[in-house]
Amino acid sequence: MPIRIPSDLPAQNELHKENIFVMDTCRAATQDIRPMEVGILNLMPNKMETELQFLRLLSSSPLQVNIDLIRIDNQAPKNTPKAHMDNFYVQFDDIAHKQYDGLIVTGAPLAHLAYQDVKYWDKMQTIMDWARKNVQSTLFSCWAAHAAMFHYFGKYRALRDNKLSGIYQHFVQNEHDELMRGFDPAFYAPQSRYGEISLADYNSIDELNTLAISKEGGAYIVASKDKRLVFVTGHPEYDPDSLKQEYLRDLSAGGQPKIPVNYFTDNDPNKDPMVRWRAHGSLLFSNWLNYYVYQTTPYDLTQLSD
Repeated sequence: MPIRIPSDLPAQNELHKENIFVMDTCRAATQDIRPMEVGILNLMPNKMETELQFLRLLSSSPLQVNIDLIRIDNQAPKNTPKAHMDNFYVQFDDIAHKQYDGLIVTGAPLAHLAYQDVKYWDKMQTIMDWARKNVQSTLFSCWAAHAAMFHYFGKYRALRDNKLSGIYQHFVQNEHDELMRGFDPAFYAPQSRYGEISLADYNSIDELNTLAISKEGGAYIVASKDKRLVFVTGHPEYDPDSLKQEYLRDLSAGGQPKIPVNYFTDNDPNKDPMVRWRAHGSLLFSNWLNYYVYQTTPYDLTQLSD
C-alpha cells in the first residue's frame, strides 16, 4: 500500500523521482475502499496446479481480492477432476454480465496450432472483446499474450525452431513505469514457449510500452499506455519444479528436449533447480494489482468503458 504524506511535503517530489509511490492527504481523503474483483480464465489442462500458482502470486498483495475461477467451455479437462470444475469454476457465459477490476488469462499448450484451429477460438475472441469493456486491466500470460496481440493488433506470432525453455535474465526498459516499481535493472524469469512476436512488432504499436526484455526471448512484459492490457510472455507464476516436469514429460513422450537453460544446478537434470525468479514474480503481480488495477479502477464497476 502507498505511504500517506502531507500534500506540500518537500520530500514528495524526491520520492516521485525515485519512483516510490506516495499518496497525499487530499487523494487519500477521497478514496473509497472495497474488495477487488478479479477473474482467472484458466486455459491450462491441469487447472488445479495453475490456479494455485496464480493465487499464490495474488495473495502477496495487502489488498482484499475476490476471485472467480472461470472456464471457457463445459468440456471436462483431462488432468482435472470433474468435481473440482463443477464445484469451483464458473462458465464464462454465467459471468459475462459482470464487470471486473482485473482479469488474468493463463497460457495454454497450443503453440503449434493456428489460432483459427483452436477449438474455442471464437469464444476467446468474444472474451477478449468483452474484457475491453468490462475489465479495468487484463493480464495475458504466454500463449494468451500472443493470442491477444493477434486479436487486438493483428500481430501474428512465429514459431521458434527450438523451445525457449529455462530461466533467463531480463532487463527493465522503463524503470518509471509503475509495473516495474521495485524491480532490479536485471532480473530472472522463467520462459517456456515456442511462439514469439518480434520486439519490432511490439514497438511498432504506439499505444504499447515494452517494459522488460531478454536477449534470448525478446519482449517479456509489454503493457498498454492506458494500463488496460498487460502481456507477459513468460511464466513468473511457475513453481520450482515446473520446468523440470515439462522437461521430463517431453522426454517420456519420446522427444529430445534441450535441458532448460540456467535452471538445474550445474546444468545437471539430476540436481535441484536453482530458484531465483519468485520474488520478482510476486512483485510483478503486486504492482499490477495495486497500480494497474486498484489505483485506476472506478469504485462503481458499472462505470467501466472501453
